[in-house]
Amino acid sequence: MRRRLTLGPVLAGTVLVAGCSGGVVEVPPPDPDERAAQLCQGLMERLPDSLFGEEQVRVEPASRFVAAWGSPTVALRCGVERPAGLQPDSELMVINEIAWLPQPADSPNLYTAVGREAYVEMSIPPSYSPPAEGLTAISDLIVEEIPALPAGTL
Repeated sequence: MRRRLTLGPVLAGTVLVAGCSGGVVEVPPPDPDERAAQLCQGLMERLPDSLFGEEQVRVEPASRFVAAWGSPTVALRCGVERPAGLQPDSELMVINEIAWLPQPADSPNLYTAVGREAYVEMSIPPSYSPPAEGLTAISDLIVEEIPALPAGTL
C-alpha cells in the first residue's frame, strides 16, 4: 500500500497524511527554476539516510527535489515557491543560521527555510518533537549548499 502526503494548500501550511504504510509515500514535487534546481541538487545528494531515527522511504512521483522519512512521514521539498504567508514581520525560527517560517503559527507542522537562493520546505508531523531536531540536520546542509540572499531579503 501507498501513503499519500498531501501538501495542500501549501500557502496555508496544511499537511495531511492518509492511507497506510507500504514504504512508498506520495508527495507533490516542486517545479524549481533552473538556478534553484542546481542548488537543490547539491542539497538532495547530501540528505541523511535517517531523520528523527526514521529511515528514508520511497517517494512517488519520483522527483530529485523530494525526500521523505518514516511513518508518519517527514517530507522535504527543495525549490518550492516563496511562501505566500512570508511577510517582513513574520516570526521566524533561526536554527544554525537558517531562518525557518513555521506554519500555521499556532501549531506549526510546515517549516520553510527562507532567505536563501532556493526555498526548502519540511513537513514535520507533531509526533516528531521537538521539530528542531530535524530542522538542525537540514539547516547545516542548507548553509553549505544554498547561498544566502542579500542581507534583509527573505
